[in-house]
Amino acid sequence: MLKSWKRKLARAAASAVFACAAIVAAPLPAEAASGTGWGIAASALSGFIAYKSGLSMMLDIGNNARYQQQSLWQDKKANGTDGNARDVAIVDGVMTRLTQPDVFVLPADALPFSWHVNDSALFNAACYPTDYISVNRGLVRILGHEAEIAAVLGHEMTHGIEHHSAEVYAKTMAAYYGLSLLNMATGVMDWQQLQKLTAYSSAKLFTLPTEYAADAGGFSLAARAGFNPGGGAAAMARMTAYLKDESRDFREYQDPKEKTDVNYNDHPDTELREARLMKMLTDYSACHVTVADRKDVCIDGTRLLSGAFTAETYDDTAENAYLLAGELGRLFHDCRTAEAWGLGAAGDWENAKAPLLAAAVRQQGLKDTLRTLVTAAYAGEEKSGARKKLDAAEAKERQALAKAYDAVLAANAKQAKRMRMNSDIYSDLGDSRKALAMIDRALAAKGLDDHAESLGIRGRALAVAGDFDGALSAADAACTEDPKNVYNFLNRADIYWMKGDLAAAIADAAQAVAADEKNADGYLMRAILTDEAGDCDGALADYQKVHELAPAFERIPDEYLKDIDAKAYDARVKKREEAAKAAAEEKKKAAEARKTDEQQQQPSTEKPQKEQKTTEKNEK
Repeated sequence: MLKSWKRKLARAAASAVFACAAIVAAPLPAEAASGTGWGIAASALSGFIAYKSGLSMMLDIGNNARYQQQSLWQDKKANGTDGNARDVAIVDGVMTRLTQPDVFVLPADALPFSWHVNDSALFNAACYPTDYISVNRGLVRILGHEAEIAAVLGHEMTHGIEHHSAEVYAKTMAAYYGLSLLNMATGVMDWQQLQKLTAYSSAKLFTLPTEYAADAGGFSLAARAGFNPGGGAAAMARMTAYLKDESRDFREYQDPKEKTDVNYNDHPDTELREARLMKMLTDYSACHVTVADRKDVCIDGTRLLSGAFTAETYDDTAENAYLLAGELGRLFHDCRTAEAWGLGAAGDWENAKAPLLAAAVRQQGLKDTLRTLVTAAYAGEEKSGARKKLDAAEAKERQALAKAYDAVLAANAKQAKRMRMNSDIYSDLGDSRKALAMIDRALAAKGLDDHAESLGIRGRALAVAGDFDGALSAADAACTEDPKNVYNFLNRADIYWMKGDLAAAIADAAQAVAADEKNADGYLMRAILTDEAGDCDGALADYQKVHELAPAFERIPDEYLKDIDAKAYDARVKKREEAAKAAAEEKKKAAEARKTDEQQQQPSTEKPQKEQKTTEKNEK
């Protein structure tokens, strides 16, 4: 998350632990943990079990395409959808560049990134454990440059790539269970203190380091995608100005006094993040570019120009300085010599990689000054060794990316199976791009456990994309390679169905039934297809078989279930009515809570006591 508003998110991590207490074995009773030595050992063991259990659970949730879709639905339900096409286009453009294959490596146990611009005016963005990124329209509107948005979204992507949510959750669980058992042995604190200690530990020891890592990862991702590398520092400068001068929402405002208090804030101070991101830019520029006093852009310590104050409602001097420094830094990074800058040509200096810088140099007549400073900077690189240090750091980064890619190719059978499952889910959802991406990863995996079924699933993904020739070619190969697998025929039946060839689809469903007469899925597919073809008697017979083999199946239509099992039909109707009643109650409660929240957010019309007394005196 970009910013932790008011302390409540850190506490929520601890609350999640308490809500999920049944996931691991309950702590030993106090009598069993009475010895201090045993208590410490048991607390460590309990914490380890909790960590492994929590991590496994969260990684499993995060690697399920169905849950990713639910993340989107929950976000839309809670925050709506931004109706501004420009906002959406900006985010889509930035994320499309950030998610190119040469920018990052998606781990074997992760999903392709999904994103949505919601209708919240709050200045924030967040990455769910499912690699779903929620972007508030408030963030898009407030950040004035796509490089700033890229730095923020790269930060969120890093949370997903590194599984930060899963790690923090698991460590928080481990801390709670370990501290709980130790407290039983020693009795040093009450349970309220324990909860506070867990929340504080989660914020400071677990979440805070991931925020530093996400800032660094976001810088690297944005830079590799070709965005202005000054975007990260500029975004922090913009956020500082916004929270100080413009925010009027109590969920965003933070009292400056909190910096000196013991608090649960799980994010670094914005000013510190700004300074760290500027240091990353300096390193990226082979140590040539710095910004002094948040305004003066310097080359090797000599001022070239300054950021300008251009905004109407806030001071954007620092923001503009960082964007200028970012373009300057990119040129030092990408150009190995001073000549590569093109400063020796006649006329005004132009550079596609540095439009802001070129315009400022032209307007202020600084071309000769820039050429002198750049020439001197390269002349001193041999002595400083900064370029060699930069090259070594980037070589190490490339090795890490290559290693991560090799790990994806070395995915085991369990991981390959999950990739195949996720591909099928994406096809169900109509997302052929993600479906093909996942199944291609599975087919390339060293531990691929079922080549034939993977081909069939790839065929289905191709059909969703509209490539029926390619789809049938893959599905035919799957059925030939493994004619005993029911799902190879069902995948081909689905392809024929999408193509509009109902007879061929029914024939393949029949082959699926013949391949395994005890598998309900074959009968279910044939029932759906024969019903569509108008053969109600055939559909009834197949649905009857589905009910016999899998009584819990919910996909038998009411009109057929009524004839097959009247008791089961009555139970379904009752369950549906109860769910509708519960949903209505929940909607009523949500509306009441929303009304209360809106009332609390309205500014008070009462005058401060001192002002009120003065006014009364004047009126008298």
